[in-house]
Amino acid sequence: MHFVIGSVEMSHFLLFFGIIYAVLAVSLGDDSRVSSLLLRIKSELVDPVGVLSNWSPSAHICSWNGLSCSDDQLHIIGLNLSGSGLAGQIPRELSQLSSIQTLDFSSNSLAGPLPPELGQLQGLKTLLLYSNFLSGEIPAEIGLLRNLQVLRIGDNLFSGAIPPSIGNLTELRVLGLAYCQLNGSIPVEIGDLKKLTSLDLQNNSLTGLIPEEIHGLEEIQNFAASNNMLEGDIPSSIGSLKSLQILNLANNSLSGTIPYALSQLANLNYLNLAGNRLNGDIPSGLNQLAQLEILDLSRNNLSGSIGLLSTQLKNLESLVLSDNALTGTISSNFCLSNSNLRQLLLARNKLTGKFPLDLLSCSSLQQLDLSDNTFEGELPTALDKLQNLTDLVLNNNSFTGTLPPEIGNMSYLENLYLFGNMITGRIPAEIGKLKILKTLYLYDNQLSGSIPRELTNCTELIEIDFFGNHFTGSIPATIGKLKSLVLLHLRQNGLSGPIPPSLGYCRSLRLLALADNKLTGTLPPTFRFISQLSTITLYNNSLEGPLPASLFLLKNLKIINFSHNRFNGSLYPLSGSSSLTKVDLTNNSFSGSIPSRLAMARNLTRLRLAYNHLAGTIPSEFGQLTQLKFLDLSFNNLTGEVPPQLSSAKLIEHFLLSNNRFEGKIPAWLGSLQELGELDLSTNNFQGTLPAEIGNCSKLLKLSLQGNSLSSMIPEEIGNLTSLNVLNLQRNSFSGSIPSTIGQCEKLYELRLSENNLTGSIPSGLGELTELQVILDLSENFLSGKIPSSLGNLMKLERLNLSSNQLQGEVPSSLGKLTSLHMLNLSNNHLQGQIPSTFSGFPPSSFSSNPKLCGPPLASCSESERQRKKGLSAAAETGITVAIVLTSAVICLAMLYVMLRMWCNWRRVSVSNMDGGGGGAECKREEELWGFGNEKKRGGECWNVDSLALVNSKDEEMQQQQHALYSTPHSEKKMPW
Repeated sequence: MHFVIGSVEMSHFLLFFGIIYAVLAVSLGDDSRVSSLLLRIKSELVDPVGVLSNWSPSAHICSWNGLSCSDDQLHIIGLNLSGSGLAGQIPRELSQLSSIQTLDFSSNSLAGPLPPELGQLQGLKTLLLYSNFLSGEIPAEIGLLRNLQVLRIGDNLFSGAIPPSIGNLTELRVLGLAYCQLNGSIPVEIGDLKKLTSLDLQNNSLTGLIPEEIHGLEEIQNFAASNNMLEGDIPSSIGSLKSLQILNLANNSLSGTIPYALSQLANLNYLNLAGNRLNGDIPSGLNQLAQLEILDLSRNNLSGSIGLLSTQLKNLESLVLSDNALTGTISSNFCLSNSNLRQLLLARNKLTGKFPLDLLSCSSLQQLDLSDNTFEGELPTALDKLQNLTDLVLNNNSFTGTLPPEIGNMSYLENLYLFGNMITGRIPAEIGKLKILKTLYLYDNQLSGSIPRELTNCTELIEIDFFGNHFTGSIPATIGKLKSLVLLHLRQNGLSGPIPPSLGYCRSLRLLALADNKLTGTLPPTFRFISQLSTITLYNNSLEGPLPASLFLLKNLKIINFSHNRFNGSLYPLSGSSSLTKVDLTNNSFSGSIPSRLAMARNLTRLRLAYNHLAGTIPSEFGQLTQLKFLDLSFNNLTGEVPPQLSSAKLIEHFLLSNNRFEGKIPAWLGSLQELGELDLSTNNFQGTLPAEIGNCSKLLKLSLQGNSLSSMIPEEIGNLTSLNVLNLQRNSFSGSIPSTIGQCEKLYELRLSENNLTGSIPSGLGELTELQVILDLSENFLSGKIPSSLGNLMKLERLNLSSNQLQGEVPSSLGKLTSLHMLNLSNNHLQGQIPSTFSGFPPSSFSSNPKLCGPPLASCSESERQRKKGLSAAAETGITVAIVLTSAVICLAMLYVMLRMWCNWRRVSVSNMDGGGGGAECKREEELWGFGNEKKRGGECWNVDSLALVNSKDEEMQQQQHALYSTPHSEKKMPW
């Protein structure tokens, strides 16, 4: 509610209010009425401490705790119950204490709204309600408190806008509204508060511009509006606030340049404009602010060079210009020996050049931060001139050279940050003189040599980080002298030898990182004394032996990484802490069973035990690890089934059990793991079907089930895995066709279904898997049909294997577009036709055992056709030749037979004429010699050739030849020709 009261209405209002005031004025003359009023106020307050215990009619009111009376003890003028532990709400009856001037309920636990009735307290000068839990909007009635001089109601839960009626408080000197939840803009009426000396609006949600009317605050000394959402330019009218000493506008969204008018604020000693969007140069006029002690312009977009000189800003103690875009070097006359500068922070700019030697004149410097610039060159040997320096921060530059031994003379040095440079050489032994050094960060340099034993003389050291250097030798045996050490990070060096037993006496140690070195030996049993240890990383060393049983006593361990060492024996010593969150013991030689006690670490998120010799089953107690996200037990000797209790690990993302001896069915409850991103059960003894529920794992990126005995069909639901990148089902006994729904897995870049019993054709939808890159392997199945031309869309594919199937038809020309392909195997199919010309660079083995394929790298198709035709002609010629030879042989035999008969007849006639016998036997012997003994003889014997017919007639001779050709005796058909 807002009050807009004209002059006439105001006079009437004041008259009416005066009457009410007279009626309600409470004086101590009416003691019973005042006592009753105060006791009602007491009854509405919760007083756990008993501060109001003496508020009793039996005592005089002016003696009651917190009450102040006028000198004549007739009026209550003050109520101060600050820090009394009171709770409840502010009693509305307070408005009846009409003579009260001071009301202080600060630093209590009061809640609820600010009663608008308090606006009736016309005599009120000080209202202090800060540091409570008051809420709601600030009532407009607050503007009725015309005599109010101090209003501090910050550090509450007030919301809404600052009421414009606050401009009516013309006597106000202090206005504190900080640390609330106020929003809206700063009301322009704020400029009417001519007597205001302090305006604190910081840590709200105020928006809009800083009003130009701010110039009306003629006596303002402190203006703080940091940590809001103010925007626009900083008004130049602020330069007219001659009394201003503190200006804090940090962490808003102010933009534009820094107004030159600020150089007119001669009394300014604190200027903080950090964390805005200011740009442009730093005004050189700021050098005129002779009273300035603290200047913070960090976290803006300021550019140009640093034009500020501490020679003119003689009272400047802190200059913070970090996180801008300042360039150039630090001016040579930046600092004088009588400077008061204690803090110079120039980090994260674009400053260049060598280390500014003129800074060595700033002997008063305690903190110097030049980090994250592009300074170069060697560190000056005279660095010890900064004898008061406590913090030297030079990290993330390009400093080279060695670490000067003179650094040991900086006896007040507490924190040394030199990481992220190119410093070489050894750590000087003189560093051991820094007796109060607490932090030493030298990581990411090129330091070498051994870690000096003298370093352990810096007994106040809390943090040491030498990561990523070239240190060699052993860890100093006296490391145990660093009793305050909390962090020791020596990872990624070349350290060798054993871990010194004295390290166990660094009892405050919480983080120990010795990974990526060449350490050997066993873990010292003294580790049991590092009871505060929470993180220990020893991976990639050559540590060995069983773990000390006393490690079980380290109850605060959260992170353990002993991977890639040679540890053996039981895991049990690492199961003592119920605070474990991450455990990685990969690639060691641990044996025995997995301790079920690990399940007591209810916050365990990562458990990696792969590549060991673990045996037994997965503990059913692991179902209690409800925060588990990464479980890797692969490459062990684990057996049994996957325990159903693991279904309670709903947050698991990586479930890796490959290369063990697990058996049974793949559990259907895996489909309930909605966060599952990687499932690898490969190379086990799983049997049965792939459950359709696996399709519910919508975030699954990798599914590897190869090398099991899974059977039946691949479920259609596999297509629901639309985020899948890798699908590997090879070396199983899957049957049936490839589900067409795989085409919905559009993010696949690796698909392996080889060595199964899959049948049917290759789904054309596989051509929609345009992200396939690593391999498409369907080999060694029983796939048939043609190769789909859509596979030509797989432009990223590098390897394609369709070998050892029953594929038919031609190789689609579209496959020639697969320009990323560097491995192709289509062998052992029934493909035919010309190979696409782009495949000519592949070896012939890529197409072998496809007799009808042709074209490079096989024989050209024309040559192949010619060879085919030539092969047919040669066969015909061979057949004809054989036929001619056989026919000629038969004719020759027939003629020989005729001649023998004729000769036999002639001999018989001749002998008969000579001695009359013997011819029959000789004829019989000839017949037996050629195999004609079974031939039917004309007249029962050899041809009858009488003396009158030695030569047959022509017709008769032809008939005899035809008979010889076409009437071959039965015995003759068995002859080899």
